[in-house]
Formats: sequence, structure tokens, C-alpha cells
Amino acid sequence: MPAIEVLSTFADKIQQEPLSAEVIRHAKRALVDWYAAAYPGASDTAVGILRSLLLDEPACDAADLVAGGQATARSAALINGAAAHAAELDDSYRDAMYHPGAATIAAALAICQEQGLCGARLLKAIVTGYEVSTRIGVVLGRAHYRYWHSTGTVGTFGAAAAAGSAYGLNKAQFAHALGTAATFAAGLQQAFRSDSMSKPLHAARAAEAGVLAAKAARRGLTGAWDMLDGEEGLGQAMSDGPSWGGVGDTLGKDFHITRVTFKNHVGCGHTFAAIDAALALREGEGFSIGKVRRIHVYTYRPALEIACHGKPASSNEARFSLRYVVAHALLHGRVRLNAYDDERVHDPVLGALVDRIDVHGDPEIDAAFPANRSARIVIEFKSGDCRAHFQANRKGDPEDPLSDAELESKFIELATPSLGAAAAREKLADLWRIDLRADLRHMA
Repeated sequence: MPAIEVLSTFADKIQQEPLSAEVIRHAKRALVDWYAAAYPGASDTAVGILRSLLLDEPACDAADLVAGGQATARSAALINGAAAHAAELDDSYRDAMYHPGAATIAAALAICQEQGLCGARLLKAIVTGYEVSTRIGVVLGRAHYRYWHSTGTVGTFGAAAAAGSAYGLNKAQFAHALGTAATFAAGLQQAFRSDSMSKPLHAARAAEAGVLAAKAARRGLTGAWDMLDGEEGLGQAMSDGPSWGGVGDTLGKDFHITRVTFKNHVGCGHTFAAIDAALALREGEGFSIGKVRRIHVYTYRPALEIACHGKPASSNEARFSLRYVVAHALLHGRVRLNAYDDERVHDPVLGALVDRIDVHGDPEIDAAFPANRSARIVIEFKSGDCRAHFQANRKGDPEDPLSDAELESKFIELATPSLGAAAAREKLADLWRIDLRADLRHMA
């Protein structure tokens, strides 16, 4: 059976079955986190450019935008998908090296609003998108992640499956939507290894492409069912020819959405284990940044390749600078949105600390990637003493998840500048009871 048929069989079947309370709870957590990421991201320059381009289109009356206004479902998915990824705050599924929420939830929300569906349908669509896409990401694996940005590639399948769920596609239509989505999958890592505004557009295009694939399948457009595992399919073209045989083994039994990582810092998630290690050392007895002579960071290879900028010259580069975020954590005790303000990026004190940091690949840590995202920091002091800390996982990973209270705190912090304190608290309460809402229109 082709992999797409396996996945579409599940996608069709899950529409007919109730979700467990635990899966519903995690879907709500994903939705809360998506909005927490999208509100600050909505003010990103690239998102503003997209708004100005797409809001000139006619029939802008189908779905709500996070930053206000309405657009067609395709445009809303694109703009909201970009917003959810732009501030580097969105969730991730570690084993797939993939941020599932940005495109999947943007697509699900756009179609549910377009169709005037209820909150329970939104949660089902989110779960469908997460479960289908994360499994594709796991199979594509590390070979795919060498060049491709999985949020743009794998995210297209999450968006297509979520939109297909909202539309109530049948098994064959799901398969056609996924087959078409495979032809749209794109997004190269060079976009964020250089100083550019293109990275959030990967999630944006994935969301829009998934919506388009589902819309087209609904109208009768067919896609190739062997687009994942065919001889010239996605696995061969964009990975190392992986085996798809077990892609559906745990579908409906092990829900990946229950093991999503929610970010506890702002920036590239590959730096977070090092940030956590730095904060642990900072909290040690008698620690003083003035006594530090040299800092050595050891981690896995993709963290060095992606968070590659040494001394960043811009906010974009700072988000992808392992040295910078570790220095910021040691100096300021946290890495939040203001870590990427121009005055911070160009602060000479912070820059001097960046100059004292070396980064290294560690073969044992690298061998455990992607299942574990670890880092070790060794600090040499001017006295000749050394302190070290090994961080096995990141705060926010399944082994050390954000509690509901911590997730709520993240949401309030990030949504309040956009909504105001009272409206942010009201929005949060609405999201927790989304399954009781009969019509999702006008809820951005």
C-alpha cells in the first residue's frame, strides 16, 4: 500500500472517531502556543509586506487575521502561517526536526472560519495535520534536514491534512490532496543561514499550499498516490531513499501531538539546550560574569550549522547565533524578544562576551540527534577554576514540558502588547474552551 494511502486512510478514519480528553488537551495547548507565537510575529516586517500584497485581493471576507482584518482563506493561511513562525516562538516535533503548528494551525483555522465550523472540528483538523505530517517528517529524517527546511516542506502536508479534515474530505480526496501537496513542498535552509526575511515565508507558503491542495482535491483534482515513496518521489528526491514501510504503524495509537516541544526561550530551538546550560551555570553559587575568562559550548552538528553566525550584525543573524544567545543568557538571565533589539545586538559589553565563546561539535551529542537536543558548557574562570553543565534536554521538551501555567504565562507575555492585558486574558480563556464554540468566524 503506498504511504499516502496509509496516511489518508488514517485521516479519513479519525474523522469518524472521538478524540480522547488527553489528545484534546494537547491540541488546545498547541493552539494556545500558536497564538502566543503569532501575535508578536504579526508585527514582523516580512509579514507586513505580505499583508500589503495580499489584502489588495478581492473577496477578503472569509477568514480572520491575527493582527486584525480579513482575507480569503488562502491568504489568511499564508499571512497567519508567516506570523506564527516569524518571531521564532512556534512549537516543534523533535523527531521530525519540524515546526508543525505554524502551517497546520493556520490552514485549519482558515478553512474552519471559511466554512463557519465549530471548535471541535478545528481541534480535529489540528490533530489530523500534526499526526500525518510528523510521520512524514520522521521518515524523511536527518538526510532531508541537511538542506531542506522541514517547516516549509513537511508543513505543506500538515496544512493539507488539516484543511482536508476541515473540508470533510474522504479517503481518496485526502490522498489526492497529499499527492498534490508533495509537488508544492519547498523551503531551503540557506534562507536563514544568510541575513534574509524569507524564513517565515516557508511556513506561509506551506499553509497556503496545503489549503490549495485540499481545495483542489475537493473539486476533483487528482494527485499521484506514490508521491512519497515512488522511484522519483519525495523520499528519493529530498532525502536518502528512506523506507516508508512503517509510516502508519502507530497512527491512532501514539499521538505525536502529545509530545510537542513548546519554546521556553525566543530564537532558534537548536540553541536552547545551550541556553538552559548557561542559565544553570549562571545560577551557581558565587557566579560572576566578570570572573569569566572563556566559555566553551559543545553541541550537535546541525546546531552549529544553523545557529552559525559568530558575531551577529542584525536581529536576524542574532536569532541564529549560538554564541550570541549564550552570551545574552549569561549576561541578562533570559532570552526573550528584547534580546534581538538593535541596542542589544550592538551592545559592546554583550559583544565582548560573545568574543569569549567558542563552539564545538560533540560526536556523542551529535549521535543522539534528533531524538535528543543536548549541549554541554564549560566555563573557565580567571582564577583557573572551571565549571561545567550538561543539559540533556531543553526545557519545553517532552521530558521537561511547559506546564499549562507556564504556557499561559508565555501567552500572556506575548499577546498583551498586541491585545492589552484584559483582552489577552479573555482570549486565553476562549482558547481553552474552544471545543464549546459553535462557530469560529470572527475569533482572531
